[in-house]
Amino acid sequence: TCQAIVKSTIGIGVDEEDRKRTWVADAEECKKRGSIETARAIYAHALSVFVSKKSIWLKAAQLEKSHGTKESLYNLLRKAVTYNPRAEVLWLMSAKEKWLAGDVPAARAILQEAYASLPNSEEIWLAAFKLEFENNEPERARILLSKARERGGTERVWMKSAIVERELGNVDEERKLLEEGLKLFPSFFKLWLMLGQMEDRLGHGSKAKEVYENALKHCPSCIPLWLSLANLEEKINGLSKSRAVLTMARKKNPATPELWLAAVRAELRHGNKKEADALLAKALQECPTSGILWAAAIEMVPRPQRKAKSSDAIKRCDHDPHVIAAVAKLFWHDRKVDKARSWLNRAVTLAPDIGDFWALYYKFELQHGNADTQKDVLQRCVAAEPKHGERWQAITKAVENSHLSIEALLKKAVLALGQEENPNAADP
Repeated sequence: TCQAIVKSTIGIGVDEEDRKRTWVADAEECKKRGSIETARAIYAHALSVFVSKKSIWLKAAQLEKSHGTKESLYNLLRKAVTYNPRAEVLWLMSAKEKWLAGDVPAARAILQEAYASLPNSEEIWLAAFKLEFENNEPERARILLSKARERGGTERVWMKSAIVERELGNVDEERKLLEEGLKLFPSFFKLWLMLGQMEDRLGHGSKAKEVYENALKHCPSCIPLWLSLANLEEKINGLSKSRAVLTMARKKNPATPELWLAAVRAELRHGNKKEADALLAKALQECPTSGILWAAAIEMVPRPQRKAKSSDAIKRCDHDPHVIAAVAKLFWHDRKVDKARSWLNRAVTLAPDIGDFWALYYKFELQHGNADTQKDVLQRCVAAEPKHGERWQAITKAVENSHLSIEALLKKAVLALGQEENPNAADP
């Protein structure tokens, strides 16, 4: 059999200290060539020698995940945690695979076993919280987080605790947890942001402003806090106050493209095109290789000048996904479908974690592709599990969307793009 041949030949001519590295490389080479049984046999032999090496277990598990059955993957992971009961990553993978297969009780049982082996692992506690929270068991989630806080949890535990209370509509408890968390972790900006957003959500504008101002004393270089304060000031007190905040932010954090872009957009929102253009020119002097600023420059010039502007942008930052997406939109507007598709594909390949590009790509395929191309983009987006992107995060972090699948979030993000990338819309 394949295993017997591998077992009797694999050690020939390999130095003892090189065995692990050589065998893993051999297995990966076999996997690339499509010789799955051989790769499986090499991993089986390697694991009989290096039974406590979690890196080999993980590689073998990846092989089963992509080429085996759910059962073969689960059996392998079961063995892995038996031999390595203190390997957090193997427990987490075992539980996640059961959850993905739709077996929530089995995932829960695995995490309970994991606690027994690793009672102080915050990752295990947070995975258990996520399992309950995502499966609409907020009470179970609360109990887990309460225990994790008693054990001296980090700032992440306090943040997740506040998220559960927000979901349940318990405003007083949410505020209490955020304030207690901030006493323990005053420099953790996400707790400040959540507290400010909560006050803003409740219509307490002046309280929210106070929260952000306090936050910036503790975290003066936190850009999301400056942006939140500027947006709040614009909403409550108008453009001049927002301008003052953004000017102060740029003084304290020079060469920060996000702050320049926010200032440019604020002027555009109020119809001040000249001021916006002047700010953008200054911004590009201070941040000459910023993709987000060059992408804005491409979109702000009149259409006849966009091609020239995109050439400048590509010279300055040719591998920036924001620039690549902006160029893709030009091809899209000009009905150059193949080129647009190719550039959108480049953007998501360079930055698979940015949901905005997936939304753009999916919208493009809905307009110009077919069922197969649409399905392909959708599946790739789900596999990439994007976490970032300006529009993407606005959607994923909204309370009403907290339990939506990536597919549902992607479809919402496409709707949020509105007319902006529609080639039939009036030219801005």
